[in-house]
Amino acid sequence: MAARFHNRADAGRRLAGVLRGYAGRGDVIVLVLPRGGVPVGVEVAQALGAPLDVFMVRKLGVPGQEELALGAIASGGVRVLNQDLIQQLGIRPAQIERVTRRERLELERRERRYRGDRPLPDLTGKTVILVDDGLATGSTMLAAVEALRSKGPRRIVVAVPVAAPETCEAFRHVADEIVCAVTPEPFHAVGLWYENFSETTDDEVHELLAQVPAV
Repeated sequence: MAARFHNRADAGRRLAGVLRGYAGRGDVIVLVLPRGGVPVGVEVAQALGAPLDVFMVRKLGVPGQEELALGAIASGGVRVLNQDLIQQLGIRPAQIERVTRRERLELERRERRYRGDRPLPDLTGKTVILVDDGLATGSTMLAAVEALRSKGPRRIVVAVPVAAPETCEAFRHVADEIVCAVTPEPFHAVGLWYENFSETTDDEVHELLAQVPAV
């Protein structure tokens, strides 16, 4: 059985060890998915000597079962939907649009809070390491990858401390590289693999982002 991470910072340090081949490279940018990915990504960026920035993604929860993702949205107007799940549960288009509007407002709020007026860095020709605290269904990460493709990076590396084995495998066909530090079986949920999985606050995000140079 895989050992649990103490917290997200511990997970980031262990993930950075797997990514050490990217250390000291001038073409590498670490992008993190707020909020839970920020403590992980800060440790990765510091270990690799790479700049760091945030990339906004919001899960679209099934009405009444918000933890279950029917899709996700990302910066740049990207929306990814799980059509199989939508059909299976009989979710109506109007319901999807209501959820999308609500989550887009929150995405825009966080974008203003974390980025201010600062634009997304130029990713043309860059190697982007996209970090979160784990992958369950992978819907939010999928939206992030699709959104980033339009920004012209040379390579997208999805990197997480822990993932469901089948999701990690599926991302081999989505990203240029997928790095999952551990893929425990049975998996159940990301939070089970952390001793401390408390929510990362907006204030903590600000403090953490101040520790590493922005792009």
